[in-house]
Amino acid sequence: MKKWYDEEYEFSIEVIGFSQGERTENYCRNGEEIGDIYRCTYGCPVNSDGYGICSKTMMTLFPIMEAVRSGGDLENLGGDGKYSKTVICPDGCVKFRLSAKPLGNLNFHKGEFWKEP
Repeated sequence: MKKWYDEEYEFSIEVIGFSQGERTENYCRNGEEIGDIYRCTYGCPVNSDGYGICSKTMMTLFPIMEAVRSGGDLENLGGDGKYSKTVICPDGCVKFRLSAKPLGNLNFHKGEFWKEP
């Protein structure tokens, strides 16, 4: 992989709770634990051990991340702030907090990075 574009945002996704008890054994296949943190810019989020976030959860997170990348305010989607939103996994097992941090780089489309040189 040869990353050539400096992304606009860094995302952090933290496990903040469960819908059933204090563990995920026998109902969450990814084995999430409270306090687990996944990070990414554009690629899929991984934790400090190199494991990726649940693919079902990523399907939920991606449109929210795209809303941020498009200049959106997550408060308009029920978020806790412009760059923060609580999300429940599609299976209803794990509660995550998505947070975005602006990095000060140009938008991919407005900066015309997609054009041929």
